[in-house]
Amino acid sequence: MMAISQDTVMAIKSYQNHAGLFVKSYLLADPFLPYTSVLVGIFFCKLVYDLTQYLSAYYFKNYASLTKIQQIEWNNRGISSVHAVFITVMSLHFVFLSDLFSDQRLAGFITFRSSPLSTFTLGSTTSEFQQNIQPTPLVRISVHDNHQKNCMCMFYVSVGYFIADLTMILWLYPSLGGLEYVLHHSLSGIAVAYSMFSGEGQLYTFMILISEITTPEINIRWYLDTGGMKRSIVYLINGVVARIVLFGYVFDHIYLHYSQVVQMHIFGYLLVMVVPSVLAIMNLMWFGKILKGLKKQLAKRQ
Repeated sequence: MMAISQDTVMAIKSYQNHAGLFVKSYLLADPFLPYTSVLVGIFFCKLVYDLTQYLSAYYFKNYASLTKIQQIEWNNRGISSVHAVFITVMSLHFVFLSDLFSDQRLAGFITFRSSPLSTFTLGSTTSEFQQNIQPTPLVRISVHDNHQKNCMCMFYVSVGYFIADLTMILWLYPSLGGLEYVLHHSLSGIAVAYSMFSGEGQLYTFMILISEITTPEINIRWYLDTGGMKRSIVYLINGVVARIVLFGYVFDHIYLHYSQVVQMHIFGYLLVMVVPSVLAIMNLMWFGKILKGLKKQLAKRQ
């Protein structure tokens, strides 16, 4: 093995120090962190897209026989499945496991509580909460721990996903989805971005994002349909529970905490009131299409 000179070692260490300083001072600095994280999200989408393409071509014989558009949609659904698992785990923790949004554990309006959770803090059992009293009689609750920056980064990464996926839909419009998909991704991206930047209405953002739990199953069903396999009654049950019943829970929670919701800024208030309503209507429309398809499938079996 060739020996490395002392000058080379020093040069490598100097480069590492400069690179680390650049990342810390610019890419991960507070003013640039959101933009860096969004770019990371977009890069991650590209990475998953390429990985899905490689694995599918290697393990699935029918992949090569698909049309170009079908292959693109196949790969794109791989991205949405990975993102859905990621965001669902975080959302379920916030809504049902974490005490951050509990009415009993913390003072102040739940609509003004920021929620800095990340994969680094999923196993944590303690956190420090600090109340910042604003000039108005509102109380904002925010978590200040060593992982706050990592948490916000995770949510900005999610915004990067919505940007990347929406770009794909628009680029190949309408092959990957019509106007309803553009509307869905636009509303979702705006709602997530606003709640993260402002710290308002994060609880309702997480509630809506729980519906992403159905995405992997929907994608698996699409993969099976593309491969010529039959539809399943499980898909119908899955859609009813996660995409319809869930929104009933969201609207009930908004109704019970409406006095807190109206204290939000007007844009945040409109997002809380409008986005769930529009997405619920769209889910009902999609559910209607699913039900029609299921009826046709049952009729064929009979």
